Parts: sequence; structure tokens; C-alpha cells
Amino acid sequence: MSPAATPPATHVKTAFPERLALVLGGGGLKGFAHIGVLRAFEERGIRPALVAGTSIGSLIAAAHASGMPVDEMERRALALTKRDLFRIDRLHMVTKRMLSPSLYLAGPLDAVVRDIVPPVTFRSLKVPLLVSTVDLERGAQVIWGLPGLQDVLVADAVYASCALPGFFPPRVIAGRTCVDGGVMDNLPNAIAVQGMDAVIGVDVGSSSMATARRIKDKGFAAIYMRAAQTMMKSLQVSQLATWAGPPLLLVRPPVWHYNWFSFASTRKMIDAGYAAAHDALDRAGEALSSAGGVYPRRTIELTVIREKCIGCTLCVTLAPDLMAMDAEDKARVLESPLEWSRADGDFIHQCPTDAIQVTVVEGNVRTLTMERKIEPE
Repeated sequence: MSPAATPPATHVKTAFPERLALVLGGGGLKGFAHIGVLRAFEERGIRPALVAGTSIGSLIAAAHASGMPVDEMERRALALTKRDLFRIDRLHMVTKRMLSPSLYLAGPLDAVVRDIVPPVTFRSLKVPLLVSTVDLERGAQVIWGLPGLQDVLVADAVYASCALPGFFPPRVIAGRTCVDGGVMDNLPNAIAVQGMDAVIGVDVGSSSMATARRIKDKGFAAIYMRAAQTMMKSLQVSQLATWAGPPLLLVRPPVWHYNWFSFASTRKMIDAGYAAAHDALDRAGEALSSAGGVYPRRTIELTVIREKCIGCTLCVTLAPDLMAMDAEDKARVLESPLEWSRADGDFIHQCPTDAIQVTVVEGNVRTLTMERKIEPE
């Protein structure tokens, strides 16, 4: 049953600041979760003063800023097929070989974008929109929709933001050769803070990764995407760890175990976004009226499974305030319990033997979390 058909649940009433920015991150088709997030926002009467996005996040942000109803977004997502997006550019791969601009043709992606985004400029939108891209020639981030960068077609910027290098050709916009903004910032929270009291960032693909078994046997595209995802994750973790803007509510739908380009789980990803948004909003409390920080925060307990620890010291190097080595050269925890947001604790996933565990404590309930997930074959 879709969220639209589900009887309204009772949610915690939370006051939100008037100047609230919504940032939708990239993640391939995992970005369908953003539609569920928007539905949750709609049900709770939350209307962002500004929306921003990268890659598929920019497409859904543009649809929202253009006034497309959530029901229509959901209908289109459920109807989308592989052939609607991915058609191999066989001609250029044969005639140009290594000089072929991409694996896939631009036409199908361009058609999907233009079917969703009206032929208007950023200046024409009623809801301010920011679209993150990267100028490949300059090696610099370009945020379309900022002052001085508003008089271009929204559809062109969105196409460029979705054009993952190597997969789709770049788009030249106002003389700039632009590609997917995820190359530099897959969840561009920082671009949305100007004049805002709080930010809600929806991360669907950059901060959590499942184990990809036998990745070496899955071909160039899979290996490239895995490397790109690893790079995006590293950049995102660093940016969240040093967040110095207004309060940031981080929504992270549990979609990391889905394939970036899978069309088989659209309904599940939309529902995951819906549930994750409501959960984060229920936990927000007065956080978005605070001075700063990343929320929601949870009480967690850290433990080390001694028989698994090989004494490599990586956890101590990455988190010297929390971890140390004991007399037997085994890792030990310096402080527990802790108050963590979903942006904390990445060092745990770096442990080569998964020897560090996190348990979420909620009242008398303790739940083991941050276990390593495995992508389906």
C-alpha cells in the first residue's frame, strides 16, 4: 500500500523555522526515496523556502519547485523503465572508440528531464531552486540558480547535474562544460544556507555503503560506479563532520543496499523515504531552532569485539578521542555512551574486521546498528 492510501499516523508536532531549506542528494535511482520525503513534508504542512539538489536530487527538486504534485512524481517514477534512460551509444563507441564522450546516449536522459522540468529559467520559478554541477574544464563547482546564474534553462542545469561522467555526455551551459555535481558534493547542504534558519538534507547514496561482493567480476561500469561512490562517501563524511552552518536535520532513508540503477525496487525506495522523513521529523524536537549542529541525535554505546580485533590501530588514528589501544594491543573504547547524529561514527566502517559495534539505546530498548550490509547479487 502506498503512503497516499495509508491512514494518517499520529506524529510528534514539531515547530519548524519559516526559512527552511531542503537539499536532495544524488544516488542514482535511489533518489526515488526523495518522493516519499516530499510526501511526508506535504502531510505535515512543511513548505521549504528553498530547494536544492544534485543529480537525481536536482531533478526531483526542480519538479517540486515547478509545482509538480507528489502523486504525479510517484506515478512517473513507477512507470520509468531502463530503456527510458539507458541506451548505449554504439555509434560513437565504434567510430570514436576511446574518444567517445560516454557510454550512454544523452537523448533519453534529456527527454526524461524535459518531460518533467518546464522550459523556464531559474528566475521564473516561484520556489527558489539551486542545482549543483561541476565545470569540468575549470574543475570548479557551479551552482545554477545563484545570483548571476539564473538566466539559463532549468532543464539544461538538471541534465548536467544528472550527467555522471563517463555514463552521459556533459552539457555546455553558458559556455561551461558541466557534469554531475556529485563529483564534488553529492549532498550540497552548504550551498543552501544563505539566509536560511535551518537545513534539511536528504542523503540517499553518499554516506552509507553496503558491501559489493565480487565487484571485480561485474565489468567496467560497476567498478567505476563503486569507485565514484566511495569517493562521494569520503567527501560527504568529511563535510558533515565539519558542519558549521545552521542546524541540519539529516534524513537518511535505508536504501544503501539497492543498486544505483535498479528499477525493481522503486515502490520500496519511495516508501523508505516517506518513513525516514517522518522518523527524522518526529525526532527533531526543538533541534531546528538551535544554534547549529547535525540532528537527530541518539544515545549510542560503543563496544569492541576483542576476538575480532587484529590491532591494526586504524580506529585510533581516525578517532583518537574515542579509541585507544590496550596493553594487549587490542582496541578499546575511551568513552561510552555517546550522543551521536547519523553523521558520526564513520570510522567504525573502516575497521577491516568489523570489530567495532554500535548499539542504539532508546529507553530500555537496545538495538545493534551500523552492521555492514551486503548488496544483492
